[in-house]
Amino acid sequence: MLKVPDHQVAGHQARDGMLGPLVDDSGCFYKPLQDDERGSTELAFYTSLSHDNRIPNDIRQFFPIFYGTQLIEASNGTGLQPHLVLQNLMSNHDKPSVMDVKIGSRTWYPQASEAYIQKCLKKDKETTSLTLGFRISGLQAYESEESGFWKPKKKQIQGFNVEDVKLALRKFVSSNPISCEEPDCSLAATIYDGTDGILAQLEKLKEWFEDQTIFHFYSCSVLMIYEKEAATAGRSAAQIKLVDFAHVLRGEGVIDHNFLGGLCSLIKFVRNILNNPRECTAKDGLPESEKK
Repeated sequence: MLKVPDHQVAGHQARDGMLGPLVDDSGCFYKPLQDDERGSTELAFYTSLSHDNRIPNDIRQFFPIFYGTQLIEASNGTGLQPHLVLQNLMSNHDKPSVMDVKIGSRTWYPQASEAYIQKCLKKDKETTSLTLGFRISGLQAYESEESGFWKPKKKQIQGFNVEDVKLALRKFVSSNPISCEEPDCSLAATIYDGTDGILAQLEKLKEWFEDQTIFHFYSCSVLMIYEKEAATAGRSAAQIKLVDFAHVLRGEGVIDHNFLGGLCSLIKFVRNILNNPRECTAKDGLPESEKK
């Protein structure tokens, strides 16, 4: 039985007759295979990833498992269409807190058309991509059974400035992301810190990107995922995954400085939260886009 994902925070969604990903109860995520070079690029990347022995096993864990392709009924009612069959990263989560962070100050790839470059450049300038080397594309943070999730709308997230990003990263690891005047960052040490925390995982990725010249990742995202119930009990179980590979190119022996720079910037922001967990004040309790 295929259904719309419950915890998708960014990207095209299979709602209101639109084409988007679907999931099943066996832990699979079905992503529509785009019928242009984006689809062939992503399929080629997943195929090469499965067989490339230059990629260490401890780095492979950061990518969704790839099960091949399959023809299934498209979510927009247009009949059978090819889909990438991937690991559903949310299948073992009940109420996951999730953040999608698009990495890189430049989201367009060198061979793109001029129209596409200008479209991406406009968005990069209007968001924090150019200034920070990354931007938040979507997020949700679970607060409680009564309150549910803090999940800012897409338009609001697109308007995030640097201070909004700092605040969102704090609220993401707070016990009170919806109701807070000041984020308490009470889960920061459990989720961001520690040998298996988000920061350690980002650092491991950074070490690889400092050397790897196999791929260049344009418009790729880091997903950060954790479960509040486990975090409150002192168990991190936080994970990061890389997703969205429609614009991956061969590195041709050159380090991916665009991705590496954005990753270093994100690490700096996360580390700053651990060093200054109570930095926010009550007047900073809302993003700029929510203030009157």
